[in-house]
Amino acid sequence: MNSTPLNVDGYIGSFPEEVQKLLQLIRATIKEAAPDALEVISYKMPAYKQNGMLVYFAGYKNHIGFYAAPTGHSQFSAELAKYKQGKGSVQFPINEPLPVELIARIVKFRVEENKKK
Repeated sequence: MNSTPLNVDGYIGSFPEEVQKLLQLIRATIKEAAPDALEVISYKMPAYKQNGMLVYFAGYKNHIGFYAAPTGHSQFSAELAKYKQGKGSVQFPINEPLPVELIARIVKFRVEENKKK
C-alpha cells in the first residue's frame, strides 16, 4: 500500500482476500475489546484511540503487524515471545491462526492503562 487510505475499509480492501480476512478478524477483535474506541487511520494504518492511542495494526505480505505501544508488548512479553518482534511491534504470520484472545487482552490492558493517564 503506497497511498494513505481514507478509512479502515479502504485500507483492508487494498489487500488480497486471504489477508483481508485476517485484517477483518483483528479489527473485529479490537472493536469488541474496546467498543468505545475511535477507529482512525494513523501512520497509514488502522489505529484505535481512547484516552490516547491504544493499538495499531497493518497488513504485510507474510504477516500482520500489531503495535500496542511498548507497554502493551512488555506486559505480555512471555506470550508474545514466540513471535518475531521489533521495538513496539509484533508480527503474526499470515499462515498461522491469529491469537485473538491474546490480542483482546492486550487491547483491554491498553484501555485500562490509558484510563489512568
